[in-house]
Amino acid sequence: MELPRTALLVASLATLAVAVPAGAVNAEPTWQAARIVTLPSGASGLPQGYLPALSCPSIGNCAAGGAYADSSGNTQGLLLEKVAGVWRTPRRLVAPRDAAANPAVTISALSCARARNCAVGGSYQQKGGNSQSLLANEVQGSWSAARAVVLPANAMATGQNSAVRSLSCASIGNCSAVGAYLTNTSPVGHADSYVVSEVRGRWGRASEVVPPAGANVNPFISINQLDCTSAGNCSAVGSYIDVNGVTHGLTVDQVGGEWARARPLALPGDANAFPGAILIEISCVSNANCTAIGDYTNANGAIEGLAVTKLRGQWGRAVSMRMPAGAASNPHVFFYGFGGLSCPSLGNCSAGGQYRDSAQLYQGFFVNEVAGQWSTATELALTSGAQAAGKNGGVVAVSCRSSGNCSAGAAFIDDAGNYQALVVNERAGTWLAGTQVRLPPGATTVGVDGGVYGLVCNTATSCTATGSYLSSTTTYQGFTIATG
Repeated sequence: MELPRTALLVASLATLAVAVPAGAVNAEPTWQAARIVTLPSGASGLPQGYLPALSCPSIGNCAAGGAYADSSGNTQGLLLEKVAGVWRTPRRLVAPRDAAANPAVTISALSCARARNCAVGGSYQQKGGNSQSLLANEVQGSWSAARAVVLPANAMATGQNSAVRSLSCASIGNCSAVGAYLTNTSPVGHADSYVVSEVRGRWGRASEVVPPAGANVNPFISINQLDCTSAGNCSAVGSYIDVNGVTHGLTVDQVGGEWARARPLALPGDANAFPGAILIEISCVSNANCTAIGDYTNANGAIEGLAVTKLRGQWGRAVSMRMPAGAASNPHVFFYGFGGLSCPSLGNCSAGGQYRDSAQLYQGFFVNEVAGQWSTATELALTSGAQAAGKNGGVVAVSCRSSGNCSAGAAFIDDAGNYQALVVNERAGTWLAGTQVRLPPGATTVGVDGGVYGLVCNTATSCTATGSYLSSTTTYQGFTIATG
């Protein structure tokens, strides 16, 4: 199915079209070899290769976050910063005062409104045993200690399992975040989601996401990602379970600082009666215009990709994505949820993920929207001798400088059976053959948990990416890679 081109959409595209600078179409980033991420003194590596968060508000200025294991084997929050093109000495995020001896601090979300003015979200372990959400801010290059998110009043007091999942800063001191927590419902706490906002530098108390009408008593609300285009104006996406136990996608919008009730996703016409739908990623070009992607089960039982557009404040009906020729009858479409969707202008987006081909091999794919129409996906082109993308491979991160001119990070299995990282450029609407990331000396694989996690392009030739690789049989280290 193609996205309907209504008169309203065509008019909006004409209004919001972005001019491509002369020469930008033919410009193509040239990727350098990966460089080892320097860790704090005594650190042994990155647990599970976790370095998921990257934000680059301007050329040569980035921040990244994840977790590292210190000299005692405790998990600490990792903060990296690139200033004027140079990665500086890494920092440990100071845990909240009530953190356990092993604070298990993990940064899962990061957003920078401007260079050296950022916010991070994640989780940590409290002395009482709760896993709690955290937030921290950087102001003019100085990071505050992390603080616990003040959860909604119905949060479980003991046995809590809470974490920030996504965070977006529209301007300095004005950010919003979404996360997961357990309610104090008896006898078993319900899995729920919250929204929380920072206004002029002060984080407020989190609020429970109000489920759509007809939700289950335990709606299992899961908010996966949000995007904010101005202070107090954000959109978030996820899923919930209805009264019949069926999983549906949902959207929830913040307008003028107020979060509205969540709304169910209007599914494609061929959706199964039990669609298992979920929205995973979102990209907004203005307060009232966004695109989100996810997956659902169609009437034939196949798991397909879907996309939905918010136009002038109203979410439309989702449309199904078409996988490449040769896809399996059930392609099991999957999006990683890190940064696999990028929309440089309304109706012009690129996304990537993973699917199964007719041989039941896992492959990566790209899918583009141009002037409001989603094209058939194209398979990720692998290097000579590569076996397939692999179960943990495919496209993970996408960043577009203009419509049809993007870069992406991916992973695949080489002829020796090892996972490798790949960077891919799109030029004038065509995804080119990828280039294998040249790992630091001595490294032979990124491992099952490694690869490119984050990628941001500020201009046609200025991009930064972060990820991880196996430095030994069991130890992961971080890497950065840039164009030059």
